[in-house]
Amino acid sequence: MRASGVVLLVLIFGHLFVNLMVGDGVHAIDFAFVGGKWTSPFWQVWDLLMLWLAMIHGTNGVRTIINDYAERDGTRLVLKLALYAAFTVVVVLGTLVIFTFDPCPAGSPAELLPSICFD
Repeated sequence: MRASGVVLLVLIFGHLFVNLMVGDGVHAIDFAFVGGKWTSPFWQVWDLLMLWLAMIHGTNGVRTIINDYAERDGTRLVLKLALYAAFTVVVVLGTLVIFTFDPCPAGSPAELLPSICFD
C-alpha cells in the first residue's frame, strides 16, 4: 500500500500537470487531446499504470474495510466477491480501452474526426 501510494502520487501529479498546466491547460482537453496522448506508447503505459495501481490500492483498502466492519462471514464473502468482480471488470475494460483506442477509425466521415487524424 505504501509503495503503490507513492508511485500513484507521482503518476497522478504528472497526469494533472500535463493535462492542466502544459499548453492551454484544461481548455485543451477534448477527444483529440486524449486521442493524441494515447497514440504514444509512453502515455498508454503511464495511464495503464495509473489505472492498475489505483485499482489495486483502492481494492486493497476496501477489502481491509470489509474485513474490519462486516461481522458475518456470509456478508464478508458477498462484499468481497462484489469488490473483486468490480475490480476485474474495471481493470479489464480499462486496459482494453487504453490499448485498442483508435481516434481515427477507417471509413469515418472527415468532419467527425479530430485534427490529429490529418497530421
